[in-house]
Parts: sequence; C-alpha cells; structure tokens
Amino acid sequence: MSEPYTHSGWHGRMYETFAAAFSAGAATVEGGRVLEPVGVFAAVNPAVPERSVFNSVLYESHDALASALGELAAAYEDAGVRAWTVWVPEADRESAQMLEDAGHRLDATPAAMVLDLDDLPQPDPGDLDWDSEASLDEVCAINDRAYGYEDGTFARGMGRPPEGVLRFYRARLDGRPVCVVGTLDLDDDCGVFWVATLPEARGRGLTSRLMHVALEEGRERGCDISTLQATKLGRPVYETLGYRDVGTIEMWERRE
Repeated sequence: MSEPYTHSGWHGRMYETFAAAFSAGAATVEGGRVLEPVGVFAAVNPAVPERSVFNSVLYESHDALASALGELAAAYEDAGVRAWTVWVPEADRESAQMLEDAGHRLDATPAAMVLDLDDLPQPDPGDLDWDSEASLDEVCAINDRAYGYEDGTFARGMGRPPEGVLRFYRARLDGRPVCVVGTLDLDDDCGVFWVATLPEARGRGLTSRLMHVALEEGRERGCDISTLQATKLGRPVYETLGYRDVGTIEMWERRE
C-alpha cells in the first residue's frame, strides 16, 4: 500500500479544511456535486468549467487516486468540465507520473504553509479600516480583479456557501473595499482562502495586517494552527506573519 499523504499531522488537517472550503461552493451551484470515492475528494463545479481550481481533486494515497482516476475523468466529462486539477504532494512522484501519462500537465506549484497560532504576536492593525462583514459579492469581485479573471468568475465558482461556514474580512481605502481574506475553521485549523488585494492598493501592507487580525480572531475561537496554499506572490506576505513553507503541492491539470 502506498504511503498516505493527507491523514497525518498538519497535512491532513490542511487537506480536510481545503476540501470543506471547496465543498461549500460545489454543492451549491447548479449541477455541482462532491465525489468521494474511497480515499479521494473531488469538487465537480460545472458553473466554471474552464477553471480547474474550482474543480479540484485531493487524495489520501497513490492507490486511492489510481483506483478513482477513471471515474473522476468520466464525471468531469459528463458535467461538461473542461479543466480539472489534482493536487499532488511533491514527494508523490508515482502519482505525478501517472497523471502525466493520463494527459495531465503540471500547471502550478503553490507552497503548502502552516502557522502555529501560539506563535502569532498580538496584531497591531494601525490605521487599518477593516471589519469582518465583507459580502460574498465583494470577495468575488475583488478576487476576479486581483487575479485577472473575467468579472463574475468567482461568483459562479463559489455559489452560495451556507451562512457561517466561511468568514470574510475586508479592508478599505477611502471607504472602498480593496482587500479581502476568507477563513474557515475545521478541527482547530483556521484555514485561509480567497486572499486578494486590488492591484492599485498593493504595497501598503493591507493584506498582512488584515490577515493578522483575522488570525487573531481564529485563535480566540480556539484554533491552534492555520494552513493555506501560497502563490509566489503571496508567499512573502505569509512569511512575515510566521507561516513556514512545508513543501510544494503540485497542481496537475487536465484541460480539454
């Protein structure tokens, strides 16, 4: 039996939180669903058939993924999804090779990062104009602009998650929301998602200060760690908060 990658320590907690965040969206869009073959999680989100990040697959072991791969490919094709991705820990070269042989291509290599919230200093937001009342529409619109997506992409992909599953924070400049952070608590992990700052508002420390207050609230709720997946752009910001890089997670995309 191949080594399991997701059910030990912080790594397992990160994947569980990640799966919960993507379930919240896929389960609420028209035609969306979650597939859970033994040892595998897959979000099927036909509302954004061209965006593989909303059509993500996680797995416990190479054997579990190998057993489910054909079923997953058929499910995405039946749903009209044109791009889907499998998140592969960098140590699992066997699965990476299997996916490449099946027509997947390496699309991105975000860093898995974890923060021990006991080590988080008390936040000093300074003059940051913030609150935890960001609307889903604001979060989606800012993410679209920050990542260069067509307007409405994130709104279609995220659907309407149940109230209370995700917390959305926002920071404003001149009264206008320009930075957002989402968090989801699961098993004492304050998972961080959908972090975005409008291009014209970057370089002011808004992201790190907003994340800091969001993480402090997570600690007050009883969370002991925070996990996230970092792009190259976001990684330096997270490192200033004390997150440590614990390895690359490769995104192996299949695109029709």
